[in-house]
Amino acid sequence: MSKQALLQTYNTQKLNLKNRVIMAPMTRSRAINDERTPTDDLQGLYYEQRASAGLIITEGSQVSKEAVGYVNTPGIYSKEQIEGWKQVTERVHAKEGKIFIQLWHVGRMSHPDFHNGNLPLAPSAINPNAQSYTPDGFKETVTPKEMTLEDIKRTVQDFKQAAKNAMEAGFDGVEIHSSNGYLFHQFFSKNANTRTDAYGGTIENRARFFFEVLEAIKEVIPEQKIGTRFNPSLHGLFGITLDEETIPTFEYIIKKLNDYDLAYVHLSEPFTDVSDVPFAVTDIAKHFRPLYEGTLMINANFDQEKGNAVIEAGDADLVAFGKPFISNPDLVERFENNLDLAEWDESTFYTPGKEGYIDYPKAKAQITS
Repeated sequence: MSKQALLQTYNTQKLNLKNRVIMAPMTRSRAINDERTPTDDLQGLYYEQRASAGLIITEGSQVSKEAVGYVNTPGIYSKEQIEGWKQVTERVHAKEGKIFIQLWHVGRMSHPDFHNGNLPLAPSAINPNAQSYTPDGFKETVTPKEMTLEDIKRTVQDFKQAAKNAMEAGFDGVEIHSSNGYLFHQFFSKNANTRTDAYGGTIENRARFFFEVLEAIKEVIPEQKIGTRFNPSLHGLFGITLDEETIPTFEYIIKKLNDYDLAYVHLSEPFTDVSDVPFAVTDIAKHFRPLYEGTLMINANFDQEKGNAVIEAGDADLVAFGKPFISNPDLVERFENNLDLAEWDESTFYTPGKEGYIDYPKAKAQITS
C-alpha cells in the first residue's frame, strides 16, 4: 500500500473512504435536454470513469427552477432528474465508488431569461454587476428581487425536498453549496445583504438562512450524510468583496457547525492572490482547522505534493481536486504510481457533448502492485 497521505483510507463513524482524494464539484454544462436531466451515456460514464476517488461530489445541481443560473446545468427537483441521477449513482456504486450531490441555488447570479422574464432572487436588490451565461451567451446581470419571507420559507423547503430526492436517486449524501458568491454566500456578505429583518444586519442574522436550510435537510436525511462548502476569502468574484466582518462571519458559522454531526466541512483556499487584500486569510486550512472538530476538506489549486503536505501537517483530512480530475479520470492511480498528469482543455469545460468530457484516456502505465 502506498504511504502517501492522500492514498490512505479515511474511516470515521460518518465516512468510510478508500482514499482521501476527493473529486471536487465542477460545473460542466452537459445536461443538454429540456428537463436538465443527467443521462447514462454522458454524466453516468463521466462519473463512473472517476469512481476511484475516495468521494465524488457532483457538479452543482439546482434545487428548483428558481435556482437556475447557468445553461445546461442539471437539477434534482423533478422526477425525470431523479431517474437520470439514479443511472449515475448506480454506475459509480458498481465501481465501488461513493458520490454526494451538490445542492445549488445561484441567487442573484442568474438572469430573467431563465425565469420567464422574472427577476432572480437574492437577499437584497443589489446587482452583482457580473455576467450570467444564458442560452444566448453571456449577458449582464440585473438587479434581483429581494426575497420575501415567503420566498425564504419556500427556498428552505426546496432544499429539503432536493435532499430527499437525492436519497431517492441513490446518493450517499449531499453537499450544500454555500460558497463562491451564490445564494448562501450572498446572505453571508454585508455588501450583498443589506436586509434589516431577521436575515440581515448581525452575523447571526446573516447566517440564519443557511442554518434553517441545514435544520430542514436533517429532518429528511441523517446529519452524517450532509456536507457543506464555504469560500471564506472570496474577493472580487460575482460582486462579493471582503470586509471586516467576513472572516468573523465564517468563524461563527464553522464553530457553530460543531453542534452538528456532519459528514464534513469543505473549505476553499483563495481563488486569487489576496495577500494585499484587507481582512483576507491567505491560508484557509491552517486558520480554520483549530475551529472545527469534525472532518475538514480543503480545495483550490492543490497538486499531489501540496495535497499530501496539508494532510501530513494536520491542517485537513481530505483534499478535493477539480481540474486535474477533468483530464485525468484515473487521478488516484496516477498519484499512486507518480505518473505525469494529462493537461486539460479549457475550451471544452462547458461545451455540450463528449469531447473534453468522457474522452480523456487513462495513463498507459497501469497500476503496479
